[in-house]
Amino acid sequence: MSETILELQEIYKSFGDTPVLQGIGLKAAQGEFITLLGSSGCGKTTTLRIIAGLETPDQGRVLLEGRDMTQAPPNKRDVNTVFQNYALFPHMNVEQNVGYALKIRKRPKGEIKEEVKKMLELVQLSGFERRMPGELSGGQRQRVAIARSLINRPKLLLLDEPLGALDLQLRRQMQQELKRLQKKLGITFIYITHDQEEALNMSDRIAVMKDGRFQQVGTPSQVYDSPLTSYVARFVGTANIVQGTVGTVSGDLVEFVGQNGKTSFGSRGHSFVPGSPVTLAVRGEQAQAVKGEEGPGLAGVVKEKSFSGGMLRIAVELSGGEEFICSRHGIDWELAPGDRVRINWQPEHACPVDLPRTESGEG
Repeated sequence: MSETILELQEIYKSFGDTPVLQGIGLKAAQGEFITLLGSSGCGKTTTLRIIAGLETPDQGRVLLEGRDMTQAPPNKRDVNTVFQNYALFPHMNVEQNVGYALKIRKRPKGEIKEEVKKMLELVQLSGFERRMPGELSGGQRQRVAIARSLINRPKLLLLDEPLGALDLQLRRQMQQELKRLQKKLGITFIYITHDQEEALNMSDRIAVMKDGRFQQVGTPSQVYDSPLTSYVARFVGTANIVQGTVGTVSGDLVEFVGQNGKTSFGSRGHSFVPGSPVTLAVRGEQAQAVKGEEGPGLAGVVKEKSFSGGMLRIAVELSGGEEFICSRHGIDWELAPGDRVRINWQPEHACPVDLPRTESGEG
């Protein structure tokens, strides 16, 4: 993946006095699967509509294959969109829905029939040509919508929460199907979701959005293991956020001094000055709570113990009043509510976040 298909350059957009996008920039390569991940109102759908030509940015440029298409109408862009509500024509059967884009381009009937056959095979709906949309399940209707969007081989496919209306089991099945299709066809996908699991499972890269800005753009492992901000750490996979100051610095090993104890973290290539404030993100599954009040670590008291989804969850109240969650596989732990504990982690498992923008990289 090297050829840049899409580039957004410093895109700003407001509706009235409300800023929606605040200078976002993004590049998408040929055959890449990029997910815009964020909560409702963060600017995901507005970004997609600007790429599609359904909205015009107040400032900035949209480049498709290097050409400035900022002011170009939707029908002049080699881009298709799949919506959550399928948007199928209810009076047309599956064959007519899928072949519609070729029909309005006045392709020969024989060619349309052959291309529709290929697309239905691709989405595993062979034999459904005469079915009407009302006779299909939600998953089948979504496959028809995808086939219709792909039949003219767009350079870019935009997907606006396309699986949001499906039940959990079908949603997971369709995640696999979409990824298979995308890799088979080599088309660039820009995908919108607020579901972190969906983003982590499907994407080559994830752009985490908040308040009209990209908090971080990176691979799933970069976003999960090395979040740049406390928002990303909490939104993707959830993490504990602890604040303190820098103690001694020895090479890549940095001492963390909290009001409830001392431990350490890895510098991850950043520079830290003793006495300066620092914020760390630590995943619950990468932290250990050990009974006792002596030794290194952050002091706290076990408040709650619960089991869910194969993981045992221990909620600890640190001496400063903050909650810290430790988790591990299994159904039991020797700790019980009321036990005094020390929390520790391997230095490489604590990630410094909310560093100055010059330190934090892309996004």
